[in-house]
Amino acid sequence: MRPAVVAKILSLLCAIVSLFMAFPALWSLADGSSDLFPLLAGMGTGLGVSALLFAAGFKAKAGDLGVREAFAVVSLSWVLASAIGGIPYLLYGTVPTYTEAFFEAMSGFTTTGATVLTDIQSNPRGILFWRDLTQWLGGMGIIVLSLAVLPFLKVGGMQLYKAEVPSPMPEKITPRVHQTALLLWGVYLLLSLLQASALLLGGMNLFEALTHTFGTMATGGFSPLNRSIGQYGNAYFEWVITLFMFLAGTNFALHFLALRGDLGAWWRNEEFRFYVKLLALSVLVAAAFLFSSGTYGSFSDSIRYGAFQVVSIVTTTGFVTADFGLWPNFLQFLLLLLMFAGGCAGSTVGGIKSMRIMVLGKHVKTELQRLLHPKAIFTVRVGGKVLEREVISSVTAFFVMYIGLFALAALVMAALGLDVLSAIASAAAAIGNIGPALGSVGPSSNYAHVPAAGKWVLSFCMLLGRLEIYTVMMLFLPGTWKR
Repeated sequence: MRPAVVAKILSLLCAIVSLFMAFPALWSLADGSSDLFPLLAGMGTGLGVSALLFAAGFKAKAGDLGVREAFAVVSLSWVLASAIGGIPYLLYGTVPTYTEAFFEAMSGFTTTGATVLTDIQSNPRGILFWRDLTQWLGGMGIIVLSLAVLPFLKVGGMQLYKAEVPSPMPEKITPRVHQTALLLWGVYLLLSLLQASALLLGGMNLFEALTHTFGTMATGGFSPLNRSIGQYGNAYFEWVITLFMFLAGTNFALHFLALRGDLGAWWRNEEFRFYVKLLALSVLVAAAFLFSSGTYGSFSDSIRYGAFQVVSIVTTTGFVTADFGLWPNFLQFLLLLLMFAGGCAGSTVGGIKSMRIMVLGKHVKTELQRLLHPKAIFTVRVGGKVLEREVISSVTAFFVMYIGLFALAALVMAALGLDVLSAIASAAAAIGNIGPALGSVGPSSNYAHVPAAGKWVLSFCMLLGRLEIYTVMMLFLPGTWKR
């Protein structure tokens, strides 16, 4: 481990997070609201920490990051971003303690969308803009953003890219990793502009169009409104956001290929086809049950609300248009299961992700076939390519760790006083980066009542989910810190 290299890169990440506070500060300045000082103080604190880290790593030599340094940088960057990002909430009085401030910031940067705020709209626009901007930054990844400017630090970034990009098989779309980062952010920015424009055309004001776009493209789900998207009761807004949640849950490399003219890239991708089929089947089942149970009077309304909520949960966005905690028990359980799914690898979503679910399913099938034909040779193929045993082993280990950590977190939350449903749902929503869950942490409630210890546990779960477990768990191995 080379601490100086880690400190040098963390200084850049810290500076990026801090400087982005200038954007919400402009809203505060325009409104003449009292949240200007908290935002500027947060920025100043962050830049001060950045300067200290840069000084600590000033003598770091050029060269590629090692695997251990990459794991440390990625995990610590999210912790550091949340520690700094929560300062404005505390100084303004949005939350009463630093525990709540850190929880809200971690929820933002990890694009989880869980909140402790009981009256969101009572906060000034600067604070609310910062709250959603943290999600937009965390969506494509502060790390991927930093890769675009890593040459400034004269430190290579491929190991960093592998540690951050949420995919079991990360691939660069260009030979140079910083060019890959720039292209991914370009696609991300373009889709964000398209969604904001579509919402503006529908009559949404600029502030709400931007903040809801941030929450959508990051699949984060923070809204400046108390009742999320459901507060509008506007079908046009709901369908626009549903479309862009779907796009945000798709591998951004496929969007890049489509923008270059290869429109068939989407459907040729086996994971994308699985993702579409999962969503289509889930939406139809949800709509059928909503209509047959009389929850909504027409099938069109059942499709409208069912589609929005299913896409929101599968893409781990967490926007809501209805209190699904009041839906039939079957649908509540279906949504709970879908919290584990996630969208495509290489997107901004959390969860296990479609790629891993596909690989696991194919692996189970080949093992069953091997029992029938012990002398035959079977392989697992994805997209026509045979997967190496190492990839299958990695996916299987990830699944075991994911379920094990979820179960442990749920057990801890139950020990802290939450009822069984709330404990299970809160753990699933945190590690899946979803936000609203079921029970006492459902769409009509929030996480304010969760004990302080529970908030720290869930914050850790959010970090685990956002960074794909492996990256964080590596920090707990003694070998990671040895020279």
